[in-house]
Amino acid sequence: MKIIGGYSLDHSPAAVFAALNDPAVLLLTIPGCQALEQTGSTSYAMTITAGVASIKGTYNGLVELADQNAPHAFTLKASGSGGPGTVQADVKVTLAESAEGCALTYEADAVVGGVIGGVGQRVLSGVSKKTANEFFEAVNRYLGGDRSAAAVVQQTEAGSISVRKESAIRPASSTSSLLVGAVIALAGVLLGWLITR
Repeated sequence: MKIIGGYSLDHSPAAVFAALNDPAVLLLTIPGCQALEQTGSTSYAMTITAGVASIKGTYNGLVELADQNAPHAFTLKASGSGGPGTVQADVKVTLAESAEGCALTYEADAVVGGVIGGVGQRVLSGVSKKTANEFFEAVNRYLGGDRSAAAVVQQTEAGSISVRKESAIRPASSTSSLLVGAVIALAGVLLGWLITR
């Protein structure tokens, strides 16, 4: 499944790039994200509570930020699995200056399997785009100074970073989706993101 989209943010590409590569920011802005733990210099293990339609569950996944060309582009590679199914996605994120601040575009290639894969590409694509917009809106608010959420950042003895959510930046909507790696990555969401809640 291919998902293409974009979003306009009120901040510079450099600020947006830094936010999208900051685990504490991602934790607070990706809908359903509960924890991120650094497993390498640019890779993280993540826990997300999500679902599609009435199929809900907790997913454990891996996210890697690759092909970084700060502050213009990066690729988010994500995979996750849970009771209802699996998702694998590569999301290419491009940032460019615009009159508003930053024009962000993303292109995600995703493979969804298991029960969740039976929901249908059209439903997954539509909800993923909606959630991507919610994710980027949350990033935009965060960069604008909205710190209504808190993340607990801990450094382990090995020097890696573990981030856990203390409170939500805002409640995720009943039809939000995880953009695992782009749509978000972007969201993400990125990272994060082809599974709806």
